[in-house]
Amino acid sequence: MPTRSAGLVVYRRIDRHRPGDEQDGERTRLVEVLLVHPGGPYWVRRDEGWWSIPKGEVREGEDELAAAEREFAEELGTPAPAGERLALGEIVQAGGKHVRAWAIAGDLDASKISGNRFELEWPPRSGKLQTFPEVDRAAWYGLEEARRKLLPGQLPLLDRLEAAVT
Repeated sequence: MPTRSAGLVVYRRIDRHRPGDEQDGERTRLVEVLLVHPGGPYWVRRDEGWWSIPKGEVREGEDELAAAEREFAEELGTPAPAGERLALGEIVQAGGKHVRAWAIAGDLDASKISGNRFELEWPPRSGKLQTFPEVDRAAWYGLEEARRKLLPGQLPLLDRLEAAVT
């Protein structure tokens, strides 16, 4: 049976001045999404194509939306924003993992995450256990930049979000 994961695509709408416009000139409304970068020594130098939505495995018998909410809180150290959850459906990542996701409008300070940590023998075969964050950073990205940062298998979620909220 394939691994099942669930996650939340948190987004916000922000007003930005178009380049070259005066302060009170025309504004454009942008959508930004919150992405997370995996923690640990294997990912430290990897950037574009390695970020993810906050997500994680669904436990046996667990409701998928409840799993998405739990994983968000575990990875970021804060509950998911309140509000309506918009189903974005399911995707299948390159390794065969099935991910079901929901979009939620919200905002949080991405610089203040403090989620779960894990132990790993590092360096390999050294006998030394080190502790690493499950997520080492989070950041807000406009949809164009988010498409460069995000794992390729999760890109359909951005397309679905954009179609639903713009």
